[in-house]
Amino acid sequence: MTDTRPNEAASIEEAEAFLAKHPDISAFDLVLIDPNGIARGKIIRRHELPGLYKSGRHLPGSILGLDVTGEDVDETGLVWDDGDADRIAWPIAGSLVELPWTSPKRGEVRVSLYELDGTRMGADPRHALSRQIETFNQIGMNPVMAFELEFYLLDATRDTNGRPQAARMPITGDLNQTNQVYSLDPLDNMQTFIAELYAHAETQGLPVETMISEYAPGQYELTLRHRDSGLRAADDLVMLKRLVRGLAIRHGMRANFMAKPFGGRSGSGMHLHTSLTDEAGRNLMADTGGDLAPLLLNAVAGLQRTLAQSMLLYAPNINSWRRFGRNSYAPTAATWGRNNRSVAIRVPAGNPANRHIEHRTPGVDANPYLVAAGVLAGMYEGIRDKLQPEAEATSYDANSAYALPADWASAIARASGSAFLREALGEKMAHVFLALRQSEYDRFMAEVTAEEFDYFSSTI
Repeated sequence: MTDTRPNEAASIEEAEAFLAKHPDISAFDLVLIDPNGIARGKIIRRHELPGLYKSGRHLPGSILGLDVTGEDVDETGLVWDDGDADRIAWPIAGSLVELPWTSPKRGEVRVSLYELDGTRMGADPRHALSRQIETFNQIGMNPVMAFELEFYLLDATRDTNGRPQAARMPITGDLNQTNQVYSLDPLDNMQTFIAELYAHAETQGLPVETMISEYAPGQYELTLRHRDSGLRAADDLVMLKRLVRGLAIRHGMRANFMAKPFGGRSGSGMHLHTSLTDEAGRNLMADTGGDLAPLLLNAVAGLQRTLAQSMLLYAPNINSWRRFGRNSYAPTAATWGRNNRSVAIRVPAGNPANRHIEHRTPGVDANPYLVAAGVLAGMYEGIRDKLQPEAEATSYDANSAYALPADWASAIARASGSAFLREALGEKMAHVFLALRQSEYDRFMAEVTAEEFDYFSSTI
């Protein structure tokens, strides 16, 4: 079978121009984001880059059937069912960038996976988001999106009890041991790291904006400016995580993107801000007549109705479920409200012309492409069916007619029987994603941890 170039693949001129501008870069990370949100791929030499742009690069389809530990999951159908067959990776237009924190300096090119006939490979999460964006484009609407990234910076060494601890302040050398939410001192003491982060983000074309000290020692938040391309917004998030992780290591720290790395401290979310524009670029969610737009309310209602079925997208791992709790900033019900950070679906205060929805449920460990696909599919359902939301929550409120799964197992079961999820992701992506989550659940449930042994062995 002859490999067929997809229409959206980047042109060879992009590679040639980049090579001419960067004669000092001798190697490139070829990056594919898997269903877990993990960057997988290989390093190619400089002379191999033009060939990637001209002919693509064969990769095993099973690369999208790996669990979070990198083990094959046969139930995905991507391993032995087809003899671990190759697909073909094509470069994403505009994705060729420097990795300015590396030495010797490398570049990065992100790719999407296709079948050999040029059709989209159904298990590539980026294609799942493409489908949902195209659904809106067909009705004359375009999603505008931006992510927020919460994370911890941890010290390279553990404390005297062998537990992780917040990173030392690079300037003072002090350990950060108190909760200084919105404090400027931790940011000032991280000045060298932050200055490099902003400089490298600019080099990579990442629209990184505000950084704050979050609600726990060593926890921070970065915001990204909105994009008219939902795909680019998700690209920004995966690129920013790579940047933060790579730069932290070079500063003697470790970036942590678990949803709940510490039991007694704040979890880390990945909030998604979304609005819809018409073909002229006008915000269709802008207030009308001094109140929220009917289209925005329809979208909120769709997100409420589909949240229970989508929870596995937003909380995919066992650790994800430790983040949720009453009277916290991690929502436990399908509630919505204006200017209320305790709800799942928030309409932030601000300029009425720039009104949008903030989805606060996803953890930072989720795959941004699948998160965005699930959010758009829920919004579309509400708009299509002209749904109306429940009563607005004006304070913390855990009451909703749409009951959410209580734990990881319940979320897997709910997602497994969901026609909505299959439509949101596509049949192949939904099958692979569910197979991965079920495999990980079975593995974790079979493991007897040291804590479990200590807890029960002397008392039962």
